[in-house]
Amino acid sequence: MKQTIQLRLGQQLTMTPQLQQAIKLLQLSTIDLQREIQEALDSNLMLENGEDVDTVSEGNAGLPNRAEARVDAEVHADAGTMPDELPVDSSWADTYDTYTLAGGSSDGRDDYDLFAQQSSPQTLHDHLTWQLELSRLEGRDRSIAEALIDAIDADGYLRLDLAELPAIIAMPDLEADEVEAVLHRVQSFDPIGVGARDLRECLLLQLRQLPAEQPGRDGAMRICSNHFPALGRNDLDDLRRRTQLDEDGLRAALLLVRSLQPRPGALIAEVRPEYVIPDVMVRRRNGRWEVELNPETTPKLRVNAGYADLIRRADQTADNLCLKSHLQEARWFIKSLASRNDTVLRVAAKIVELQQDFFDFGEEAMRPLVLRDVAEALELHESTVSRVTTQKYMHTPRGTLEFKYFFSSHVGTAGGGECSSTAIRAVIRKLVAAEQPNKPLSDNKIAGILSEQGINVARRTVAKYREAMGIPPSNERKRLA
Repeated sequence: MKQTIQLRLGQQLTMTPQLQQAIKLLQLSTIDLQREIQEALDSNLMLENGEDVDTVSEGNAGLPNRAEARVDAEVHADAGTMPDELPVDSSWADTYDTYTLAGGSSDGRDDYDLFAQQSSPQTLHDHLTWQLELSRLEGRDRSIAEALIDAIDADGYLRLDLAELPAIIAMPDLEADEVEAVLHRVQSFDPIGVGARDLRECLLLQLRQLPAEQPGRDGAMRICSNHFPALGRNDLDDLRRRTQLDEDGLRAALLLVRSLQPRPGALIAEVRPEYVIPDVMVRRRNGRWEVELNPETTPKLRVNAGYADLIRRADQTADNLCLKSHLQEARWFIKSLASRNDTVLRVAAKIVELQQDFFDFGEEAMRPLVLRDVAEALELHESTVSRVTTQKYMHTPRGTLEFKYFFSSHVGTAGGGECSSTAIRAVIRKLVAAEQPNKPLSDNKIAGILSEQGINVARRTVAKYREAMGIPPSNERKRLA
């Protein structure tokens, strides 16, 4: 083939470093953004936090010169308290005791976090092992107990076939009675119910620990021992017929069973809370809903004037080029951060404007909304709105909610309008909360009630929304009146 030169015109989008940085900042959550800002402050000498600089300037007013204070301390120091020489391989901590100041760390840093010095979370395995150390089990029994504790999962259930235990711990002469005796000892550990092989045994272990005069204890033990399948089906008529309990006795037994812990291991596991920092604040002022950025998440970054003055335009030395590069990066970062904050505020304000009925009347007034609606109203790309609404939260009088909470699909109404799926979920939750305990509403009945209100939904749609909200079916919601 003969090679030729052709002239071709076309358009393409080039991802410049500035655009890449802006997109990256836009999709970060508040915690990730704060980490990114801190990394930029640490790596770029031209960037500084304006709030910290102002605080330091105000705090230093009227204070004595630190250099003079240091010289005075050195002059009047008691020389008799310090040894003449220290070994070469000795450190300061080997000779002098260190302590933690009430307002900071032992090395003088002001960013000392007392809550960050907590120990690592305790696991159920650690808790059971600690109790085993306090017990008097020795030799074979201790080896069996260690193997049983290793086979207990995080929920507190024993996930091991006892017939396989002799081969696991290399004791072929191990008897089943010996294993059962050690298992009963492990099942007496805290929390009560740990080491059970199934839910039935877990509930029975907890019931046996209750005093004999506990109301409903005998009936609850009878139900869990002999009629557990009927309990799982919540078949109240079958339970009443099999246990021969009157209505009050059956009610007390079922209330006691429901008060037990089906996952005893969850009582021990320490889960550190994860806090949500809202990006915007929504308040009602003078009869209008106003949106503003959370000042705690938007630090005031600025270019360090001292370093900026050192730049000489005509100088091509390595140091001057480095300063110019840092200055350009600092300006890009500040501009990208400002663009991100502006976009988040615009999207949040538009969401509040479109969902004003929700803020006034609650979930049942939520209107259907999709990303395209906000994108077209703000003249933004739909992908940009998607990035803004991901892991972004707004603090409102109705709680701290994620941006994506306000977006939902629609369902047609009898009058030709549209109803939000979030509003339908709120109506279903309200109907279930107001139903009679002995006659719960079925999915078909709920669909009929919604149809009477002009909301056309099928029974399977009601079942889907109910399961999404964690509401059990009608047969499991049935209770004695």
